[in-house]
Amino acid sequence: MISIEKVNNKHELKAFINFPSLLYRDDPHWIAPLYIERAEHLSQKNPAAEHIEWQAWVVKKEGRVVGRISAQVDTLHRERYGADTGHFGMIEAINDPEVFSALFSAAETWLKSKGARKITGPFGLNINQESGLLIEGFDTSPSAMMAHGKPYYAAALERQGYAKGIDLLAWWMRRTDLHFSPSLTRLMEQVRKKVTIRRLNRKQFAQEMQIMRQIFNSGWQNNWGFVPFTEHEFAVMGDQLRFFVPDDMIYIAEVNARPCAFIVGLPNINEAIAELNGSLFPFGWAKLLWRLKVSGVRTARVPLMGVRQEFQFSRTGTVIALLLIEALRDPFARRRIDALEMSWILETNRSMCSMLERVGAVPYKRYRLYEKELSEVE
Repeated sequence: MISIEKVNNKHELKAFINFPSLLYRDDPHWIAPLYIERAEHLSQKNPAAEHIEWQAWVVKKEGRVVGRISAQVDTLHRERYGADTGHFGMIEAINDPEVFSALFSAAETWLKSKGARKITGPFGLNINQESGLLIEGFDTSPSAMMAHGKPYYAAALERQGYAKGIDLLAWWMRRTDLHFSPSLTRLMEQVRKKVTIRRLNRKQFAQEMQIMRQIFNSGWQNNWGFVPFTEHEFAVMGDQLRFFVPDDMIYIAEVNARPCAFIVGLPNINEAIAELNGSLFPFGWAKLLWRLKVSGVRTARVPLMGVRQEFQFSRTGTVIALLLIEALRDPFARRRIDALEMSWILETNRSMCSMLERVGAVPYKRYRLYEKELSEVE
């Protein structure tokens, strides 16, 4: 006998956050997120709360949590795609069709009460947060701010009537494998004459963050499911980057003194927290600081990269992206960072995928975003 319960207080939220660590306790590739970070993400401290309303549920069996899900409505998404849109997210459950049915029934009923008829996900909480259901790549640990998953999830969602919307790819590249063919090198040298690649100016950190936000929103505006970052969201993100990312791992490209592209290389925090089991106490915070600031980590992720829309369909725009990737090579070498994940990239972004393949990257994880029309199953 199962029961489904809304998450309405701190005690229930704790069970919601902690459930994945129980579900994946025998998975060697699972990395528990920091509890304090997840709790803040699901609080009013998250600037996305200004435009997202959400509700979460857990399913219990014999008094134990065996599944969880969230449903959310994003006003910024509705402004772009219609007032009948909604999302689901943070889906985790044992391999039991009854559990999945109860979870999605609760989420869809809530979304219908909010006027939603078109559902996409999983998001936690929108597309600018952790996105997608892992489809391929279960044999490696997730990078920072990327999801893990169970191989049976895809079939479970399809049984609930969800179909593929689009896939997101994570590309893996060893620093020593990064190479540029003679033809690419010639192009890069030509474009380098009119492009300035500069490091982030920490003395003007707030302004630099807003420059990057404008570039991101311009470059991503026509992508599947795009929702713009607000000024507040990028400012808060900047506060996090200020602590975790060295100045020489954030670069901005300028053409005629106008910022046109940027890249952020983030040390893989997941590598640093892998042994902390989600807790910074009593000594976890010291270990984290040591690994990030002293001993370092050996992998990194590019979680943010953008090229202004006007440059995207030109050879110049592609080469600027290459120059930004190249700029990270020496800082990575100095910090003994051996490999890099570029994620995520839409499978339909043919030019970026082709470019990454040409310089030595390989797609090693695939995440799927699903969609469903509620009107079809009423």
